[in-house]
Amino acid sequence: MSDPIILASKSAARTAVLRGAAIPFETAISGVDEDAVKTALLAEGSGAREIADALAELKAVKISAGRPGFVIGADQTLEFEGKLYDKAETVEAARERLRLLRGKPHKLHSAVVVARDGAPIWREIVSATLTMREFSDAFLENYLATEGEAALGSVGCYRLEGPGSQLFARIEGDYFAILGLPLLGLLDLLRRHGVVAS
Repeated sequence: MSDPIILASKSAARTAVLRGAAIPFETAISGVDEDAVKTALLAEGSGAREIADALAELKAVKISAGRPGFVIGADQTLEFEGKLYDKAETVEAARERLRLLRGKPHKLHSAVVVARDGAPIWREIVSATLTMREFSDAFLENYLATEGEAALGSVGCYRLEGPGSQLFARIEGDYFAILGLPLLGLLDLLRRHGVVAS
């Protein structure tokens, strides 16, 4: 029996990506205090890419220290005009976020780290640039009425695999990375270790 694959995330999007790829896995919650880590890293001058990478590693290593197998840690940050943004906590905050991003490009940095026996063995950071179109206020209100609390599940207040696709004029980057889990390099690693079929 091969070592298990464990996703150190409660993200519905990441779960859906792995399920869609027909990868057998289980999930575990790392319990990492992400806000505290972000605050400390920002104080040290870390950028959005470095923060995504550090959080992905912390999640993977924390679970891996106590469980056998390949533990996948992932994190995604949103960078807009040089500033890091966290998930919006309310629909009103999502409205303000989308107005801010409207008509402009922003970057998503998606990091994935795989740990085994309490140490990272592989990592990848993939960035994408997404440019929102100049949507109307009426469209925005209809979008938020349709998405509701689901808009709060991602840093950009959109699900590209859902109605959020209508917010964009241009997207440059890896689809899976935008969903929060760069997949192709991860699959290659799992094949090389004989965990999934090659």
